[in-house]
Amino acid sequence: MVRREMTGTGPMAVSPDHRASKAAATMMQSGGHAVDAAITMNAIVGVVRPTDCGVGGDLFALVHQPGGDAPAVLNASGRAGIGASAAALRAEGYEEMPPQHPASVTVPGCVDGWAALLERFGTRSLEDVLMPAIELAEEGFPVSPEMALNLDNIADLVGGQPSAFELYPDGVPPAEGSEMKRPALAGVMRAIAFKGREAVYGGEVAAAIEAATAGLITTVDLATNHSDWVDGAQLDVLGETAWTIPPNSQGYITLATLGIFEQLGAPRDFADPDFHHLLIEAYRAAAWDRSLHLADPDHMTASVDELLHPLRLTERANALAGESAQWPSPSPLPGGTAYMCAIDEAGMGVSLMQSNFHGIGSGISAGSTGVWLHSRGAGFSLEPGHPNELAPGKRPAHTLSPSLWTKDGKLSMLLGSRGGDLQPQILAQLAANILYLGMDPMQAQSMPRWALEYFGPAAYSRPELEDTMPAEVVAGLGARGHYPVVVPAQPSWGPVSIIRVQSDGTRQAAADPRISTAAVAPG
Repeated sequence: MVRREMTGTGPMAVSPDHRASKAAATMMQSGGHAVDAAITMNAIVGVVRPTDCGVGGDLFALVHQPGGDAPAVLNASGRAGIGASAAALRAEGYEEMPPQHPASVTVPGCVDGWAALLERFGTRSLEDVLMPAIELAEEGFPVSPEMALNLDNIADLVGGQPSAFELYPDGVPPAEGSEMKRPALAGVMRAIAFKGREAVYGGEVAAAIEAATAGLITTVDLATNHSDWVDGAQLDVLGETAWTIPPNSQGYITLATLGIFEQLGAPRDFADPDFHHLLIEAYRAAAWDRSLHLADPDHMTASVDELLHPLRLTERANALAGESAQWPSPSPLPGGTAYMCAIDEAGMGVSLMQSNFHGIGSGISAGSTGVWLHSRGAGFSLEPGHPNELAPGKRPAHTLSPSLWTKDGKLSMLLGSRGGDLQPQILAQLAANILYLGMDPMQAQSMPRWALEYFGPAAYSRPELEDTMPAEVVAGLGARGHYPVVVPAQPSWGPVSIIRVQSDGTRQAAADPRISTAAVAPG
């Protein structure tokens, strides 16, 4: 039975998979730092949940060091290759980026991100932090219910790929509880353990990526792409300081949503329809123009400081005045992501997110290496002259939105979720539950959620609400101009992982009950 919550003062780890959380806790028990543990978690989740993340995807991380003024922020998202061409895709008849196409593959940033994190913060070698995942891939593991369902859903997409033999060992989708081994991926990870980033960005794997993308990404692109340490996006809100990844991440929308919400005078009662109405309206006000602005930061027309400027947030709050406002919808971006967090004995905290996008990504494998290539390039635009237009060397608009919270310079919370387009909505709800309503992390995890994919150019929104939402909230949203739809609990609206640090140093960790494998583990 997996553990969903815990309270204490020692190391803690939370991830979508109990094996990953346990291995991270063991790493910290043996003296490793939170960064070492986070990479161990990430590697294991990539083995057992290939439809969420893996070495063929991107990575973002925030790292808090006790006594530091601001978290260290790593952007390990890859860039489009030298062969990328929006004009070529338009000539083929595409009006939007095709997700299952070699053009949707950008350079995978994950392994370079691991190397950068260990170089700056790690106390263990790549071999040490990757070995638990390597052993799991070699020795085998039972297929989870979610993995069985996901692999069945994508069988037609990936079944003919050279690396599919690992995921469909009998030529058919594996049954829940059956054993799976991933020897090819284990071999690549062993090479990473001993050769470092060169094992993916050079040699056999690099050649396989170039071939799989028909030369749109070359071995030169792979060798020269590197992650960047950047200044975090931040906002003082709800009594604490929220930090996230700046663009090309959409993380600023979480902060902007809460900044607008804070000004609306919402009731402090989860069962009051106005609490949800105003949070929904704040999200709509923050998110509607994402597709106009979000891009590689070198090409954006507005800086993250401008997007989070207090005057801008106040202007949008004033436009609401308690009523549904008229905002166009942002273009939806799908998911395929894993979020995990860890805190060690000394108080170092890591908020890490890693992703393939579109589930298993592009559906294209790097030959028979067991590496599945992400589809983050699908976040580009094909609109001529758009800041986010596909072009060589550019990073695409990205959904990954991990967050890290501080209060008076001390770590107060690690918070993140899977969910693609929905991530800012989910994180804003959890943060409001904890910081505005005063819930503990597990109570906040257990509360019903809403999700909004379309809200249209008029005063119209159609939020989906989990069926445990209080009836008075459903009715009240309808009375306030929304068109709510009640749905069963949605595993795709998560899993959220949370570690909350109280002012006295007590730590509370909570995993999302919507996912059967999500777990916390004590160090």
